[in-house]
Amino acid sequence: MKSSHKIEAYNLLLAQLEALLEGETNPLANLSNASALLNQALPNSVFTGFYLYDGKELILGPFQGGVSCVHIELGKGVCGESALKQETLIVDDVKTHANYIACDSAAMSEIVVPMIKDGQLIGVLDLDSRFKSDYDRIDQDYLERFVALLVDKTQWNFAMFGLGEMR
Repeated sequence: MKSSHKIEAYNLLLAQLEALLEGETNPLANLSNASALLNQALPNSVFTGFYLYDGKELILGPFQGGVSCVHIELGKGVCGESALKQETLIVDDVKTHANYIACDSAAMSEIVVPMIKDGQLIGVLDLDSRFKSDYDRIDQDYLERFVALLVDKTQWNFAMFGLGEMR
């Protein structure tokens, strides 16, 4: 996809997220709709979802795709590494990434964006694609904006997830 088309698609995605979040602050509803929106907007996806931080590890949250890993230690896999470093990670070929956790054999590349509020880790957005090298700096930029909007517009009450309160 040309960069200009990708940017157009992401601008539409951000507008759609803004509309979905209008007047809704419930984390379960917002994460669920956000994962569905990403899954529809990114047709190469085999997984679009969230892992939430419980103070010790990442726990599988709302997602679209096949069954997935439920518990991920900080530092383990791309999600755990992104959460620990609190930075976005792009893996062009998951088969060659030393720290990759295989949850779905259809996944070929991955991007993970940490979700941070007031300096505290909330979780990560995890996207897996069926194609190698499917994510780039444009994806990173717009997915970081997507996560920032989602984090800002949501009232984070982790008790509803059985995860305790945000630390």
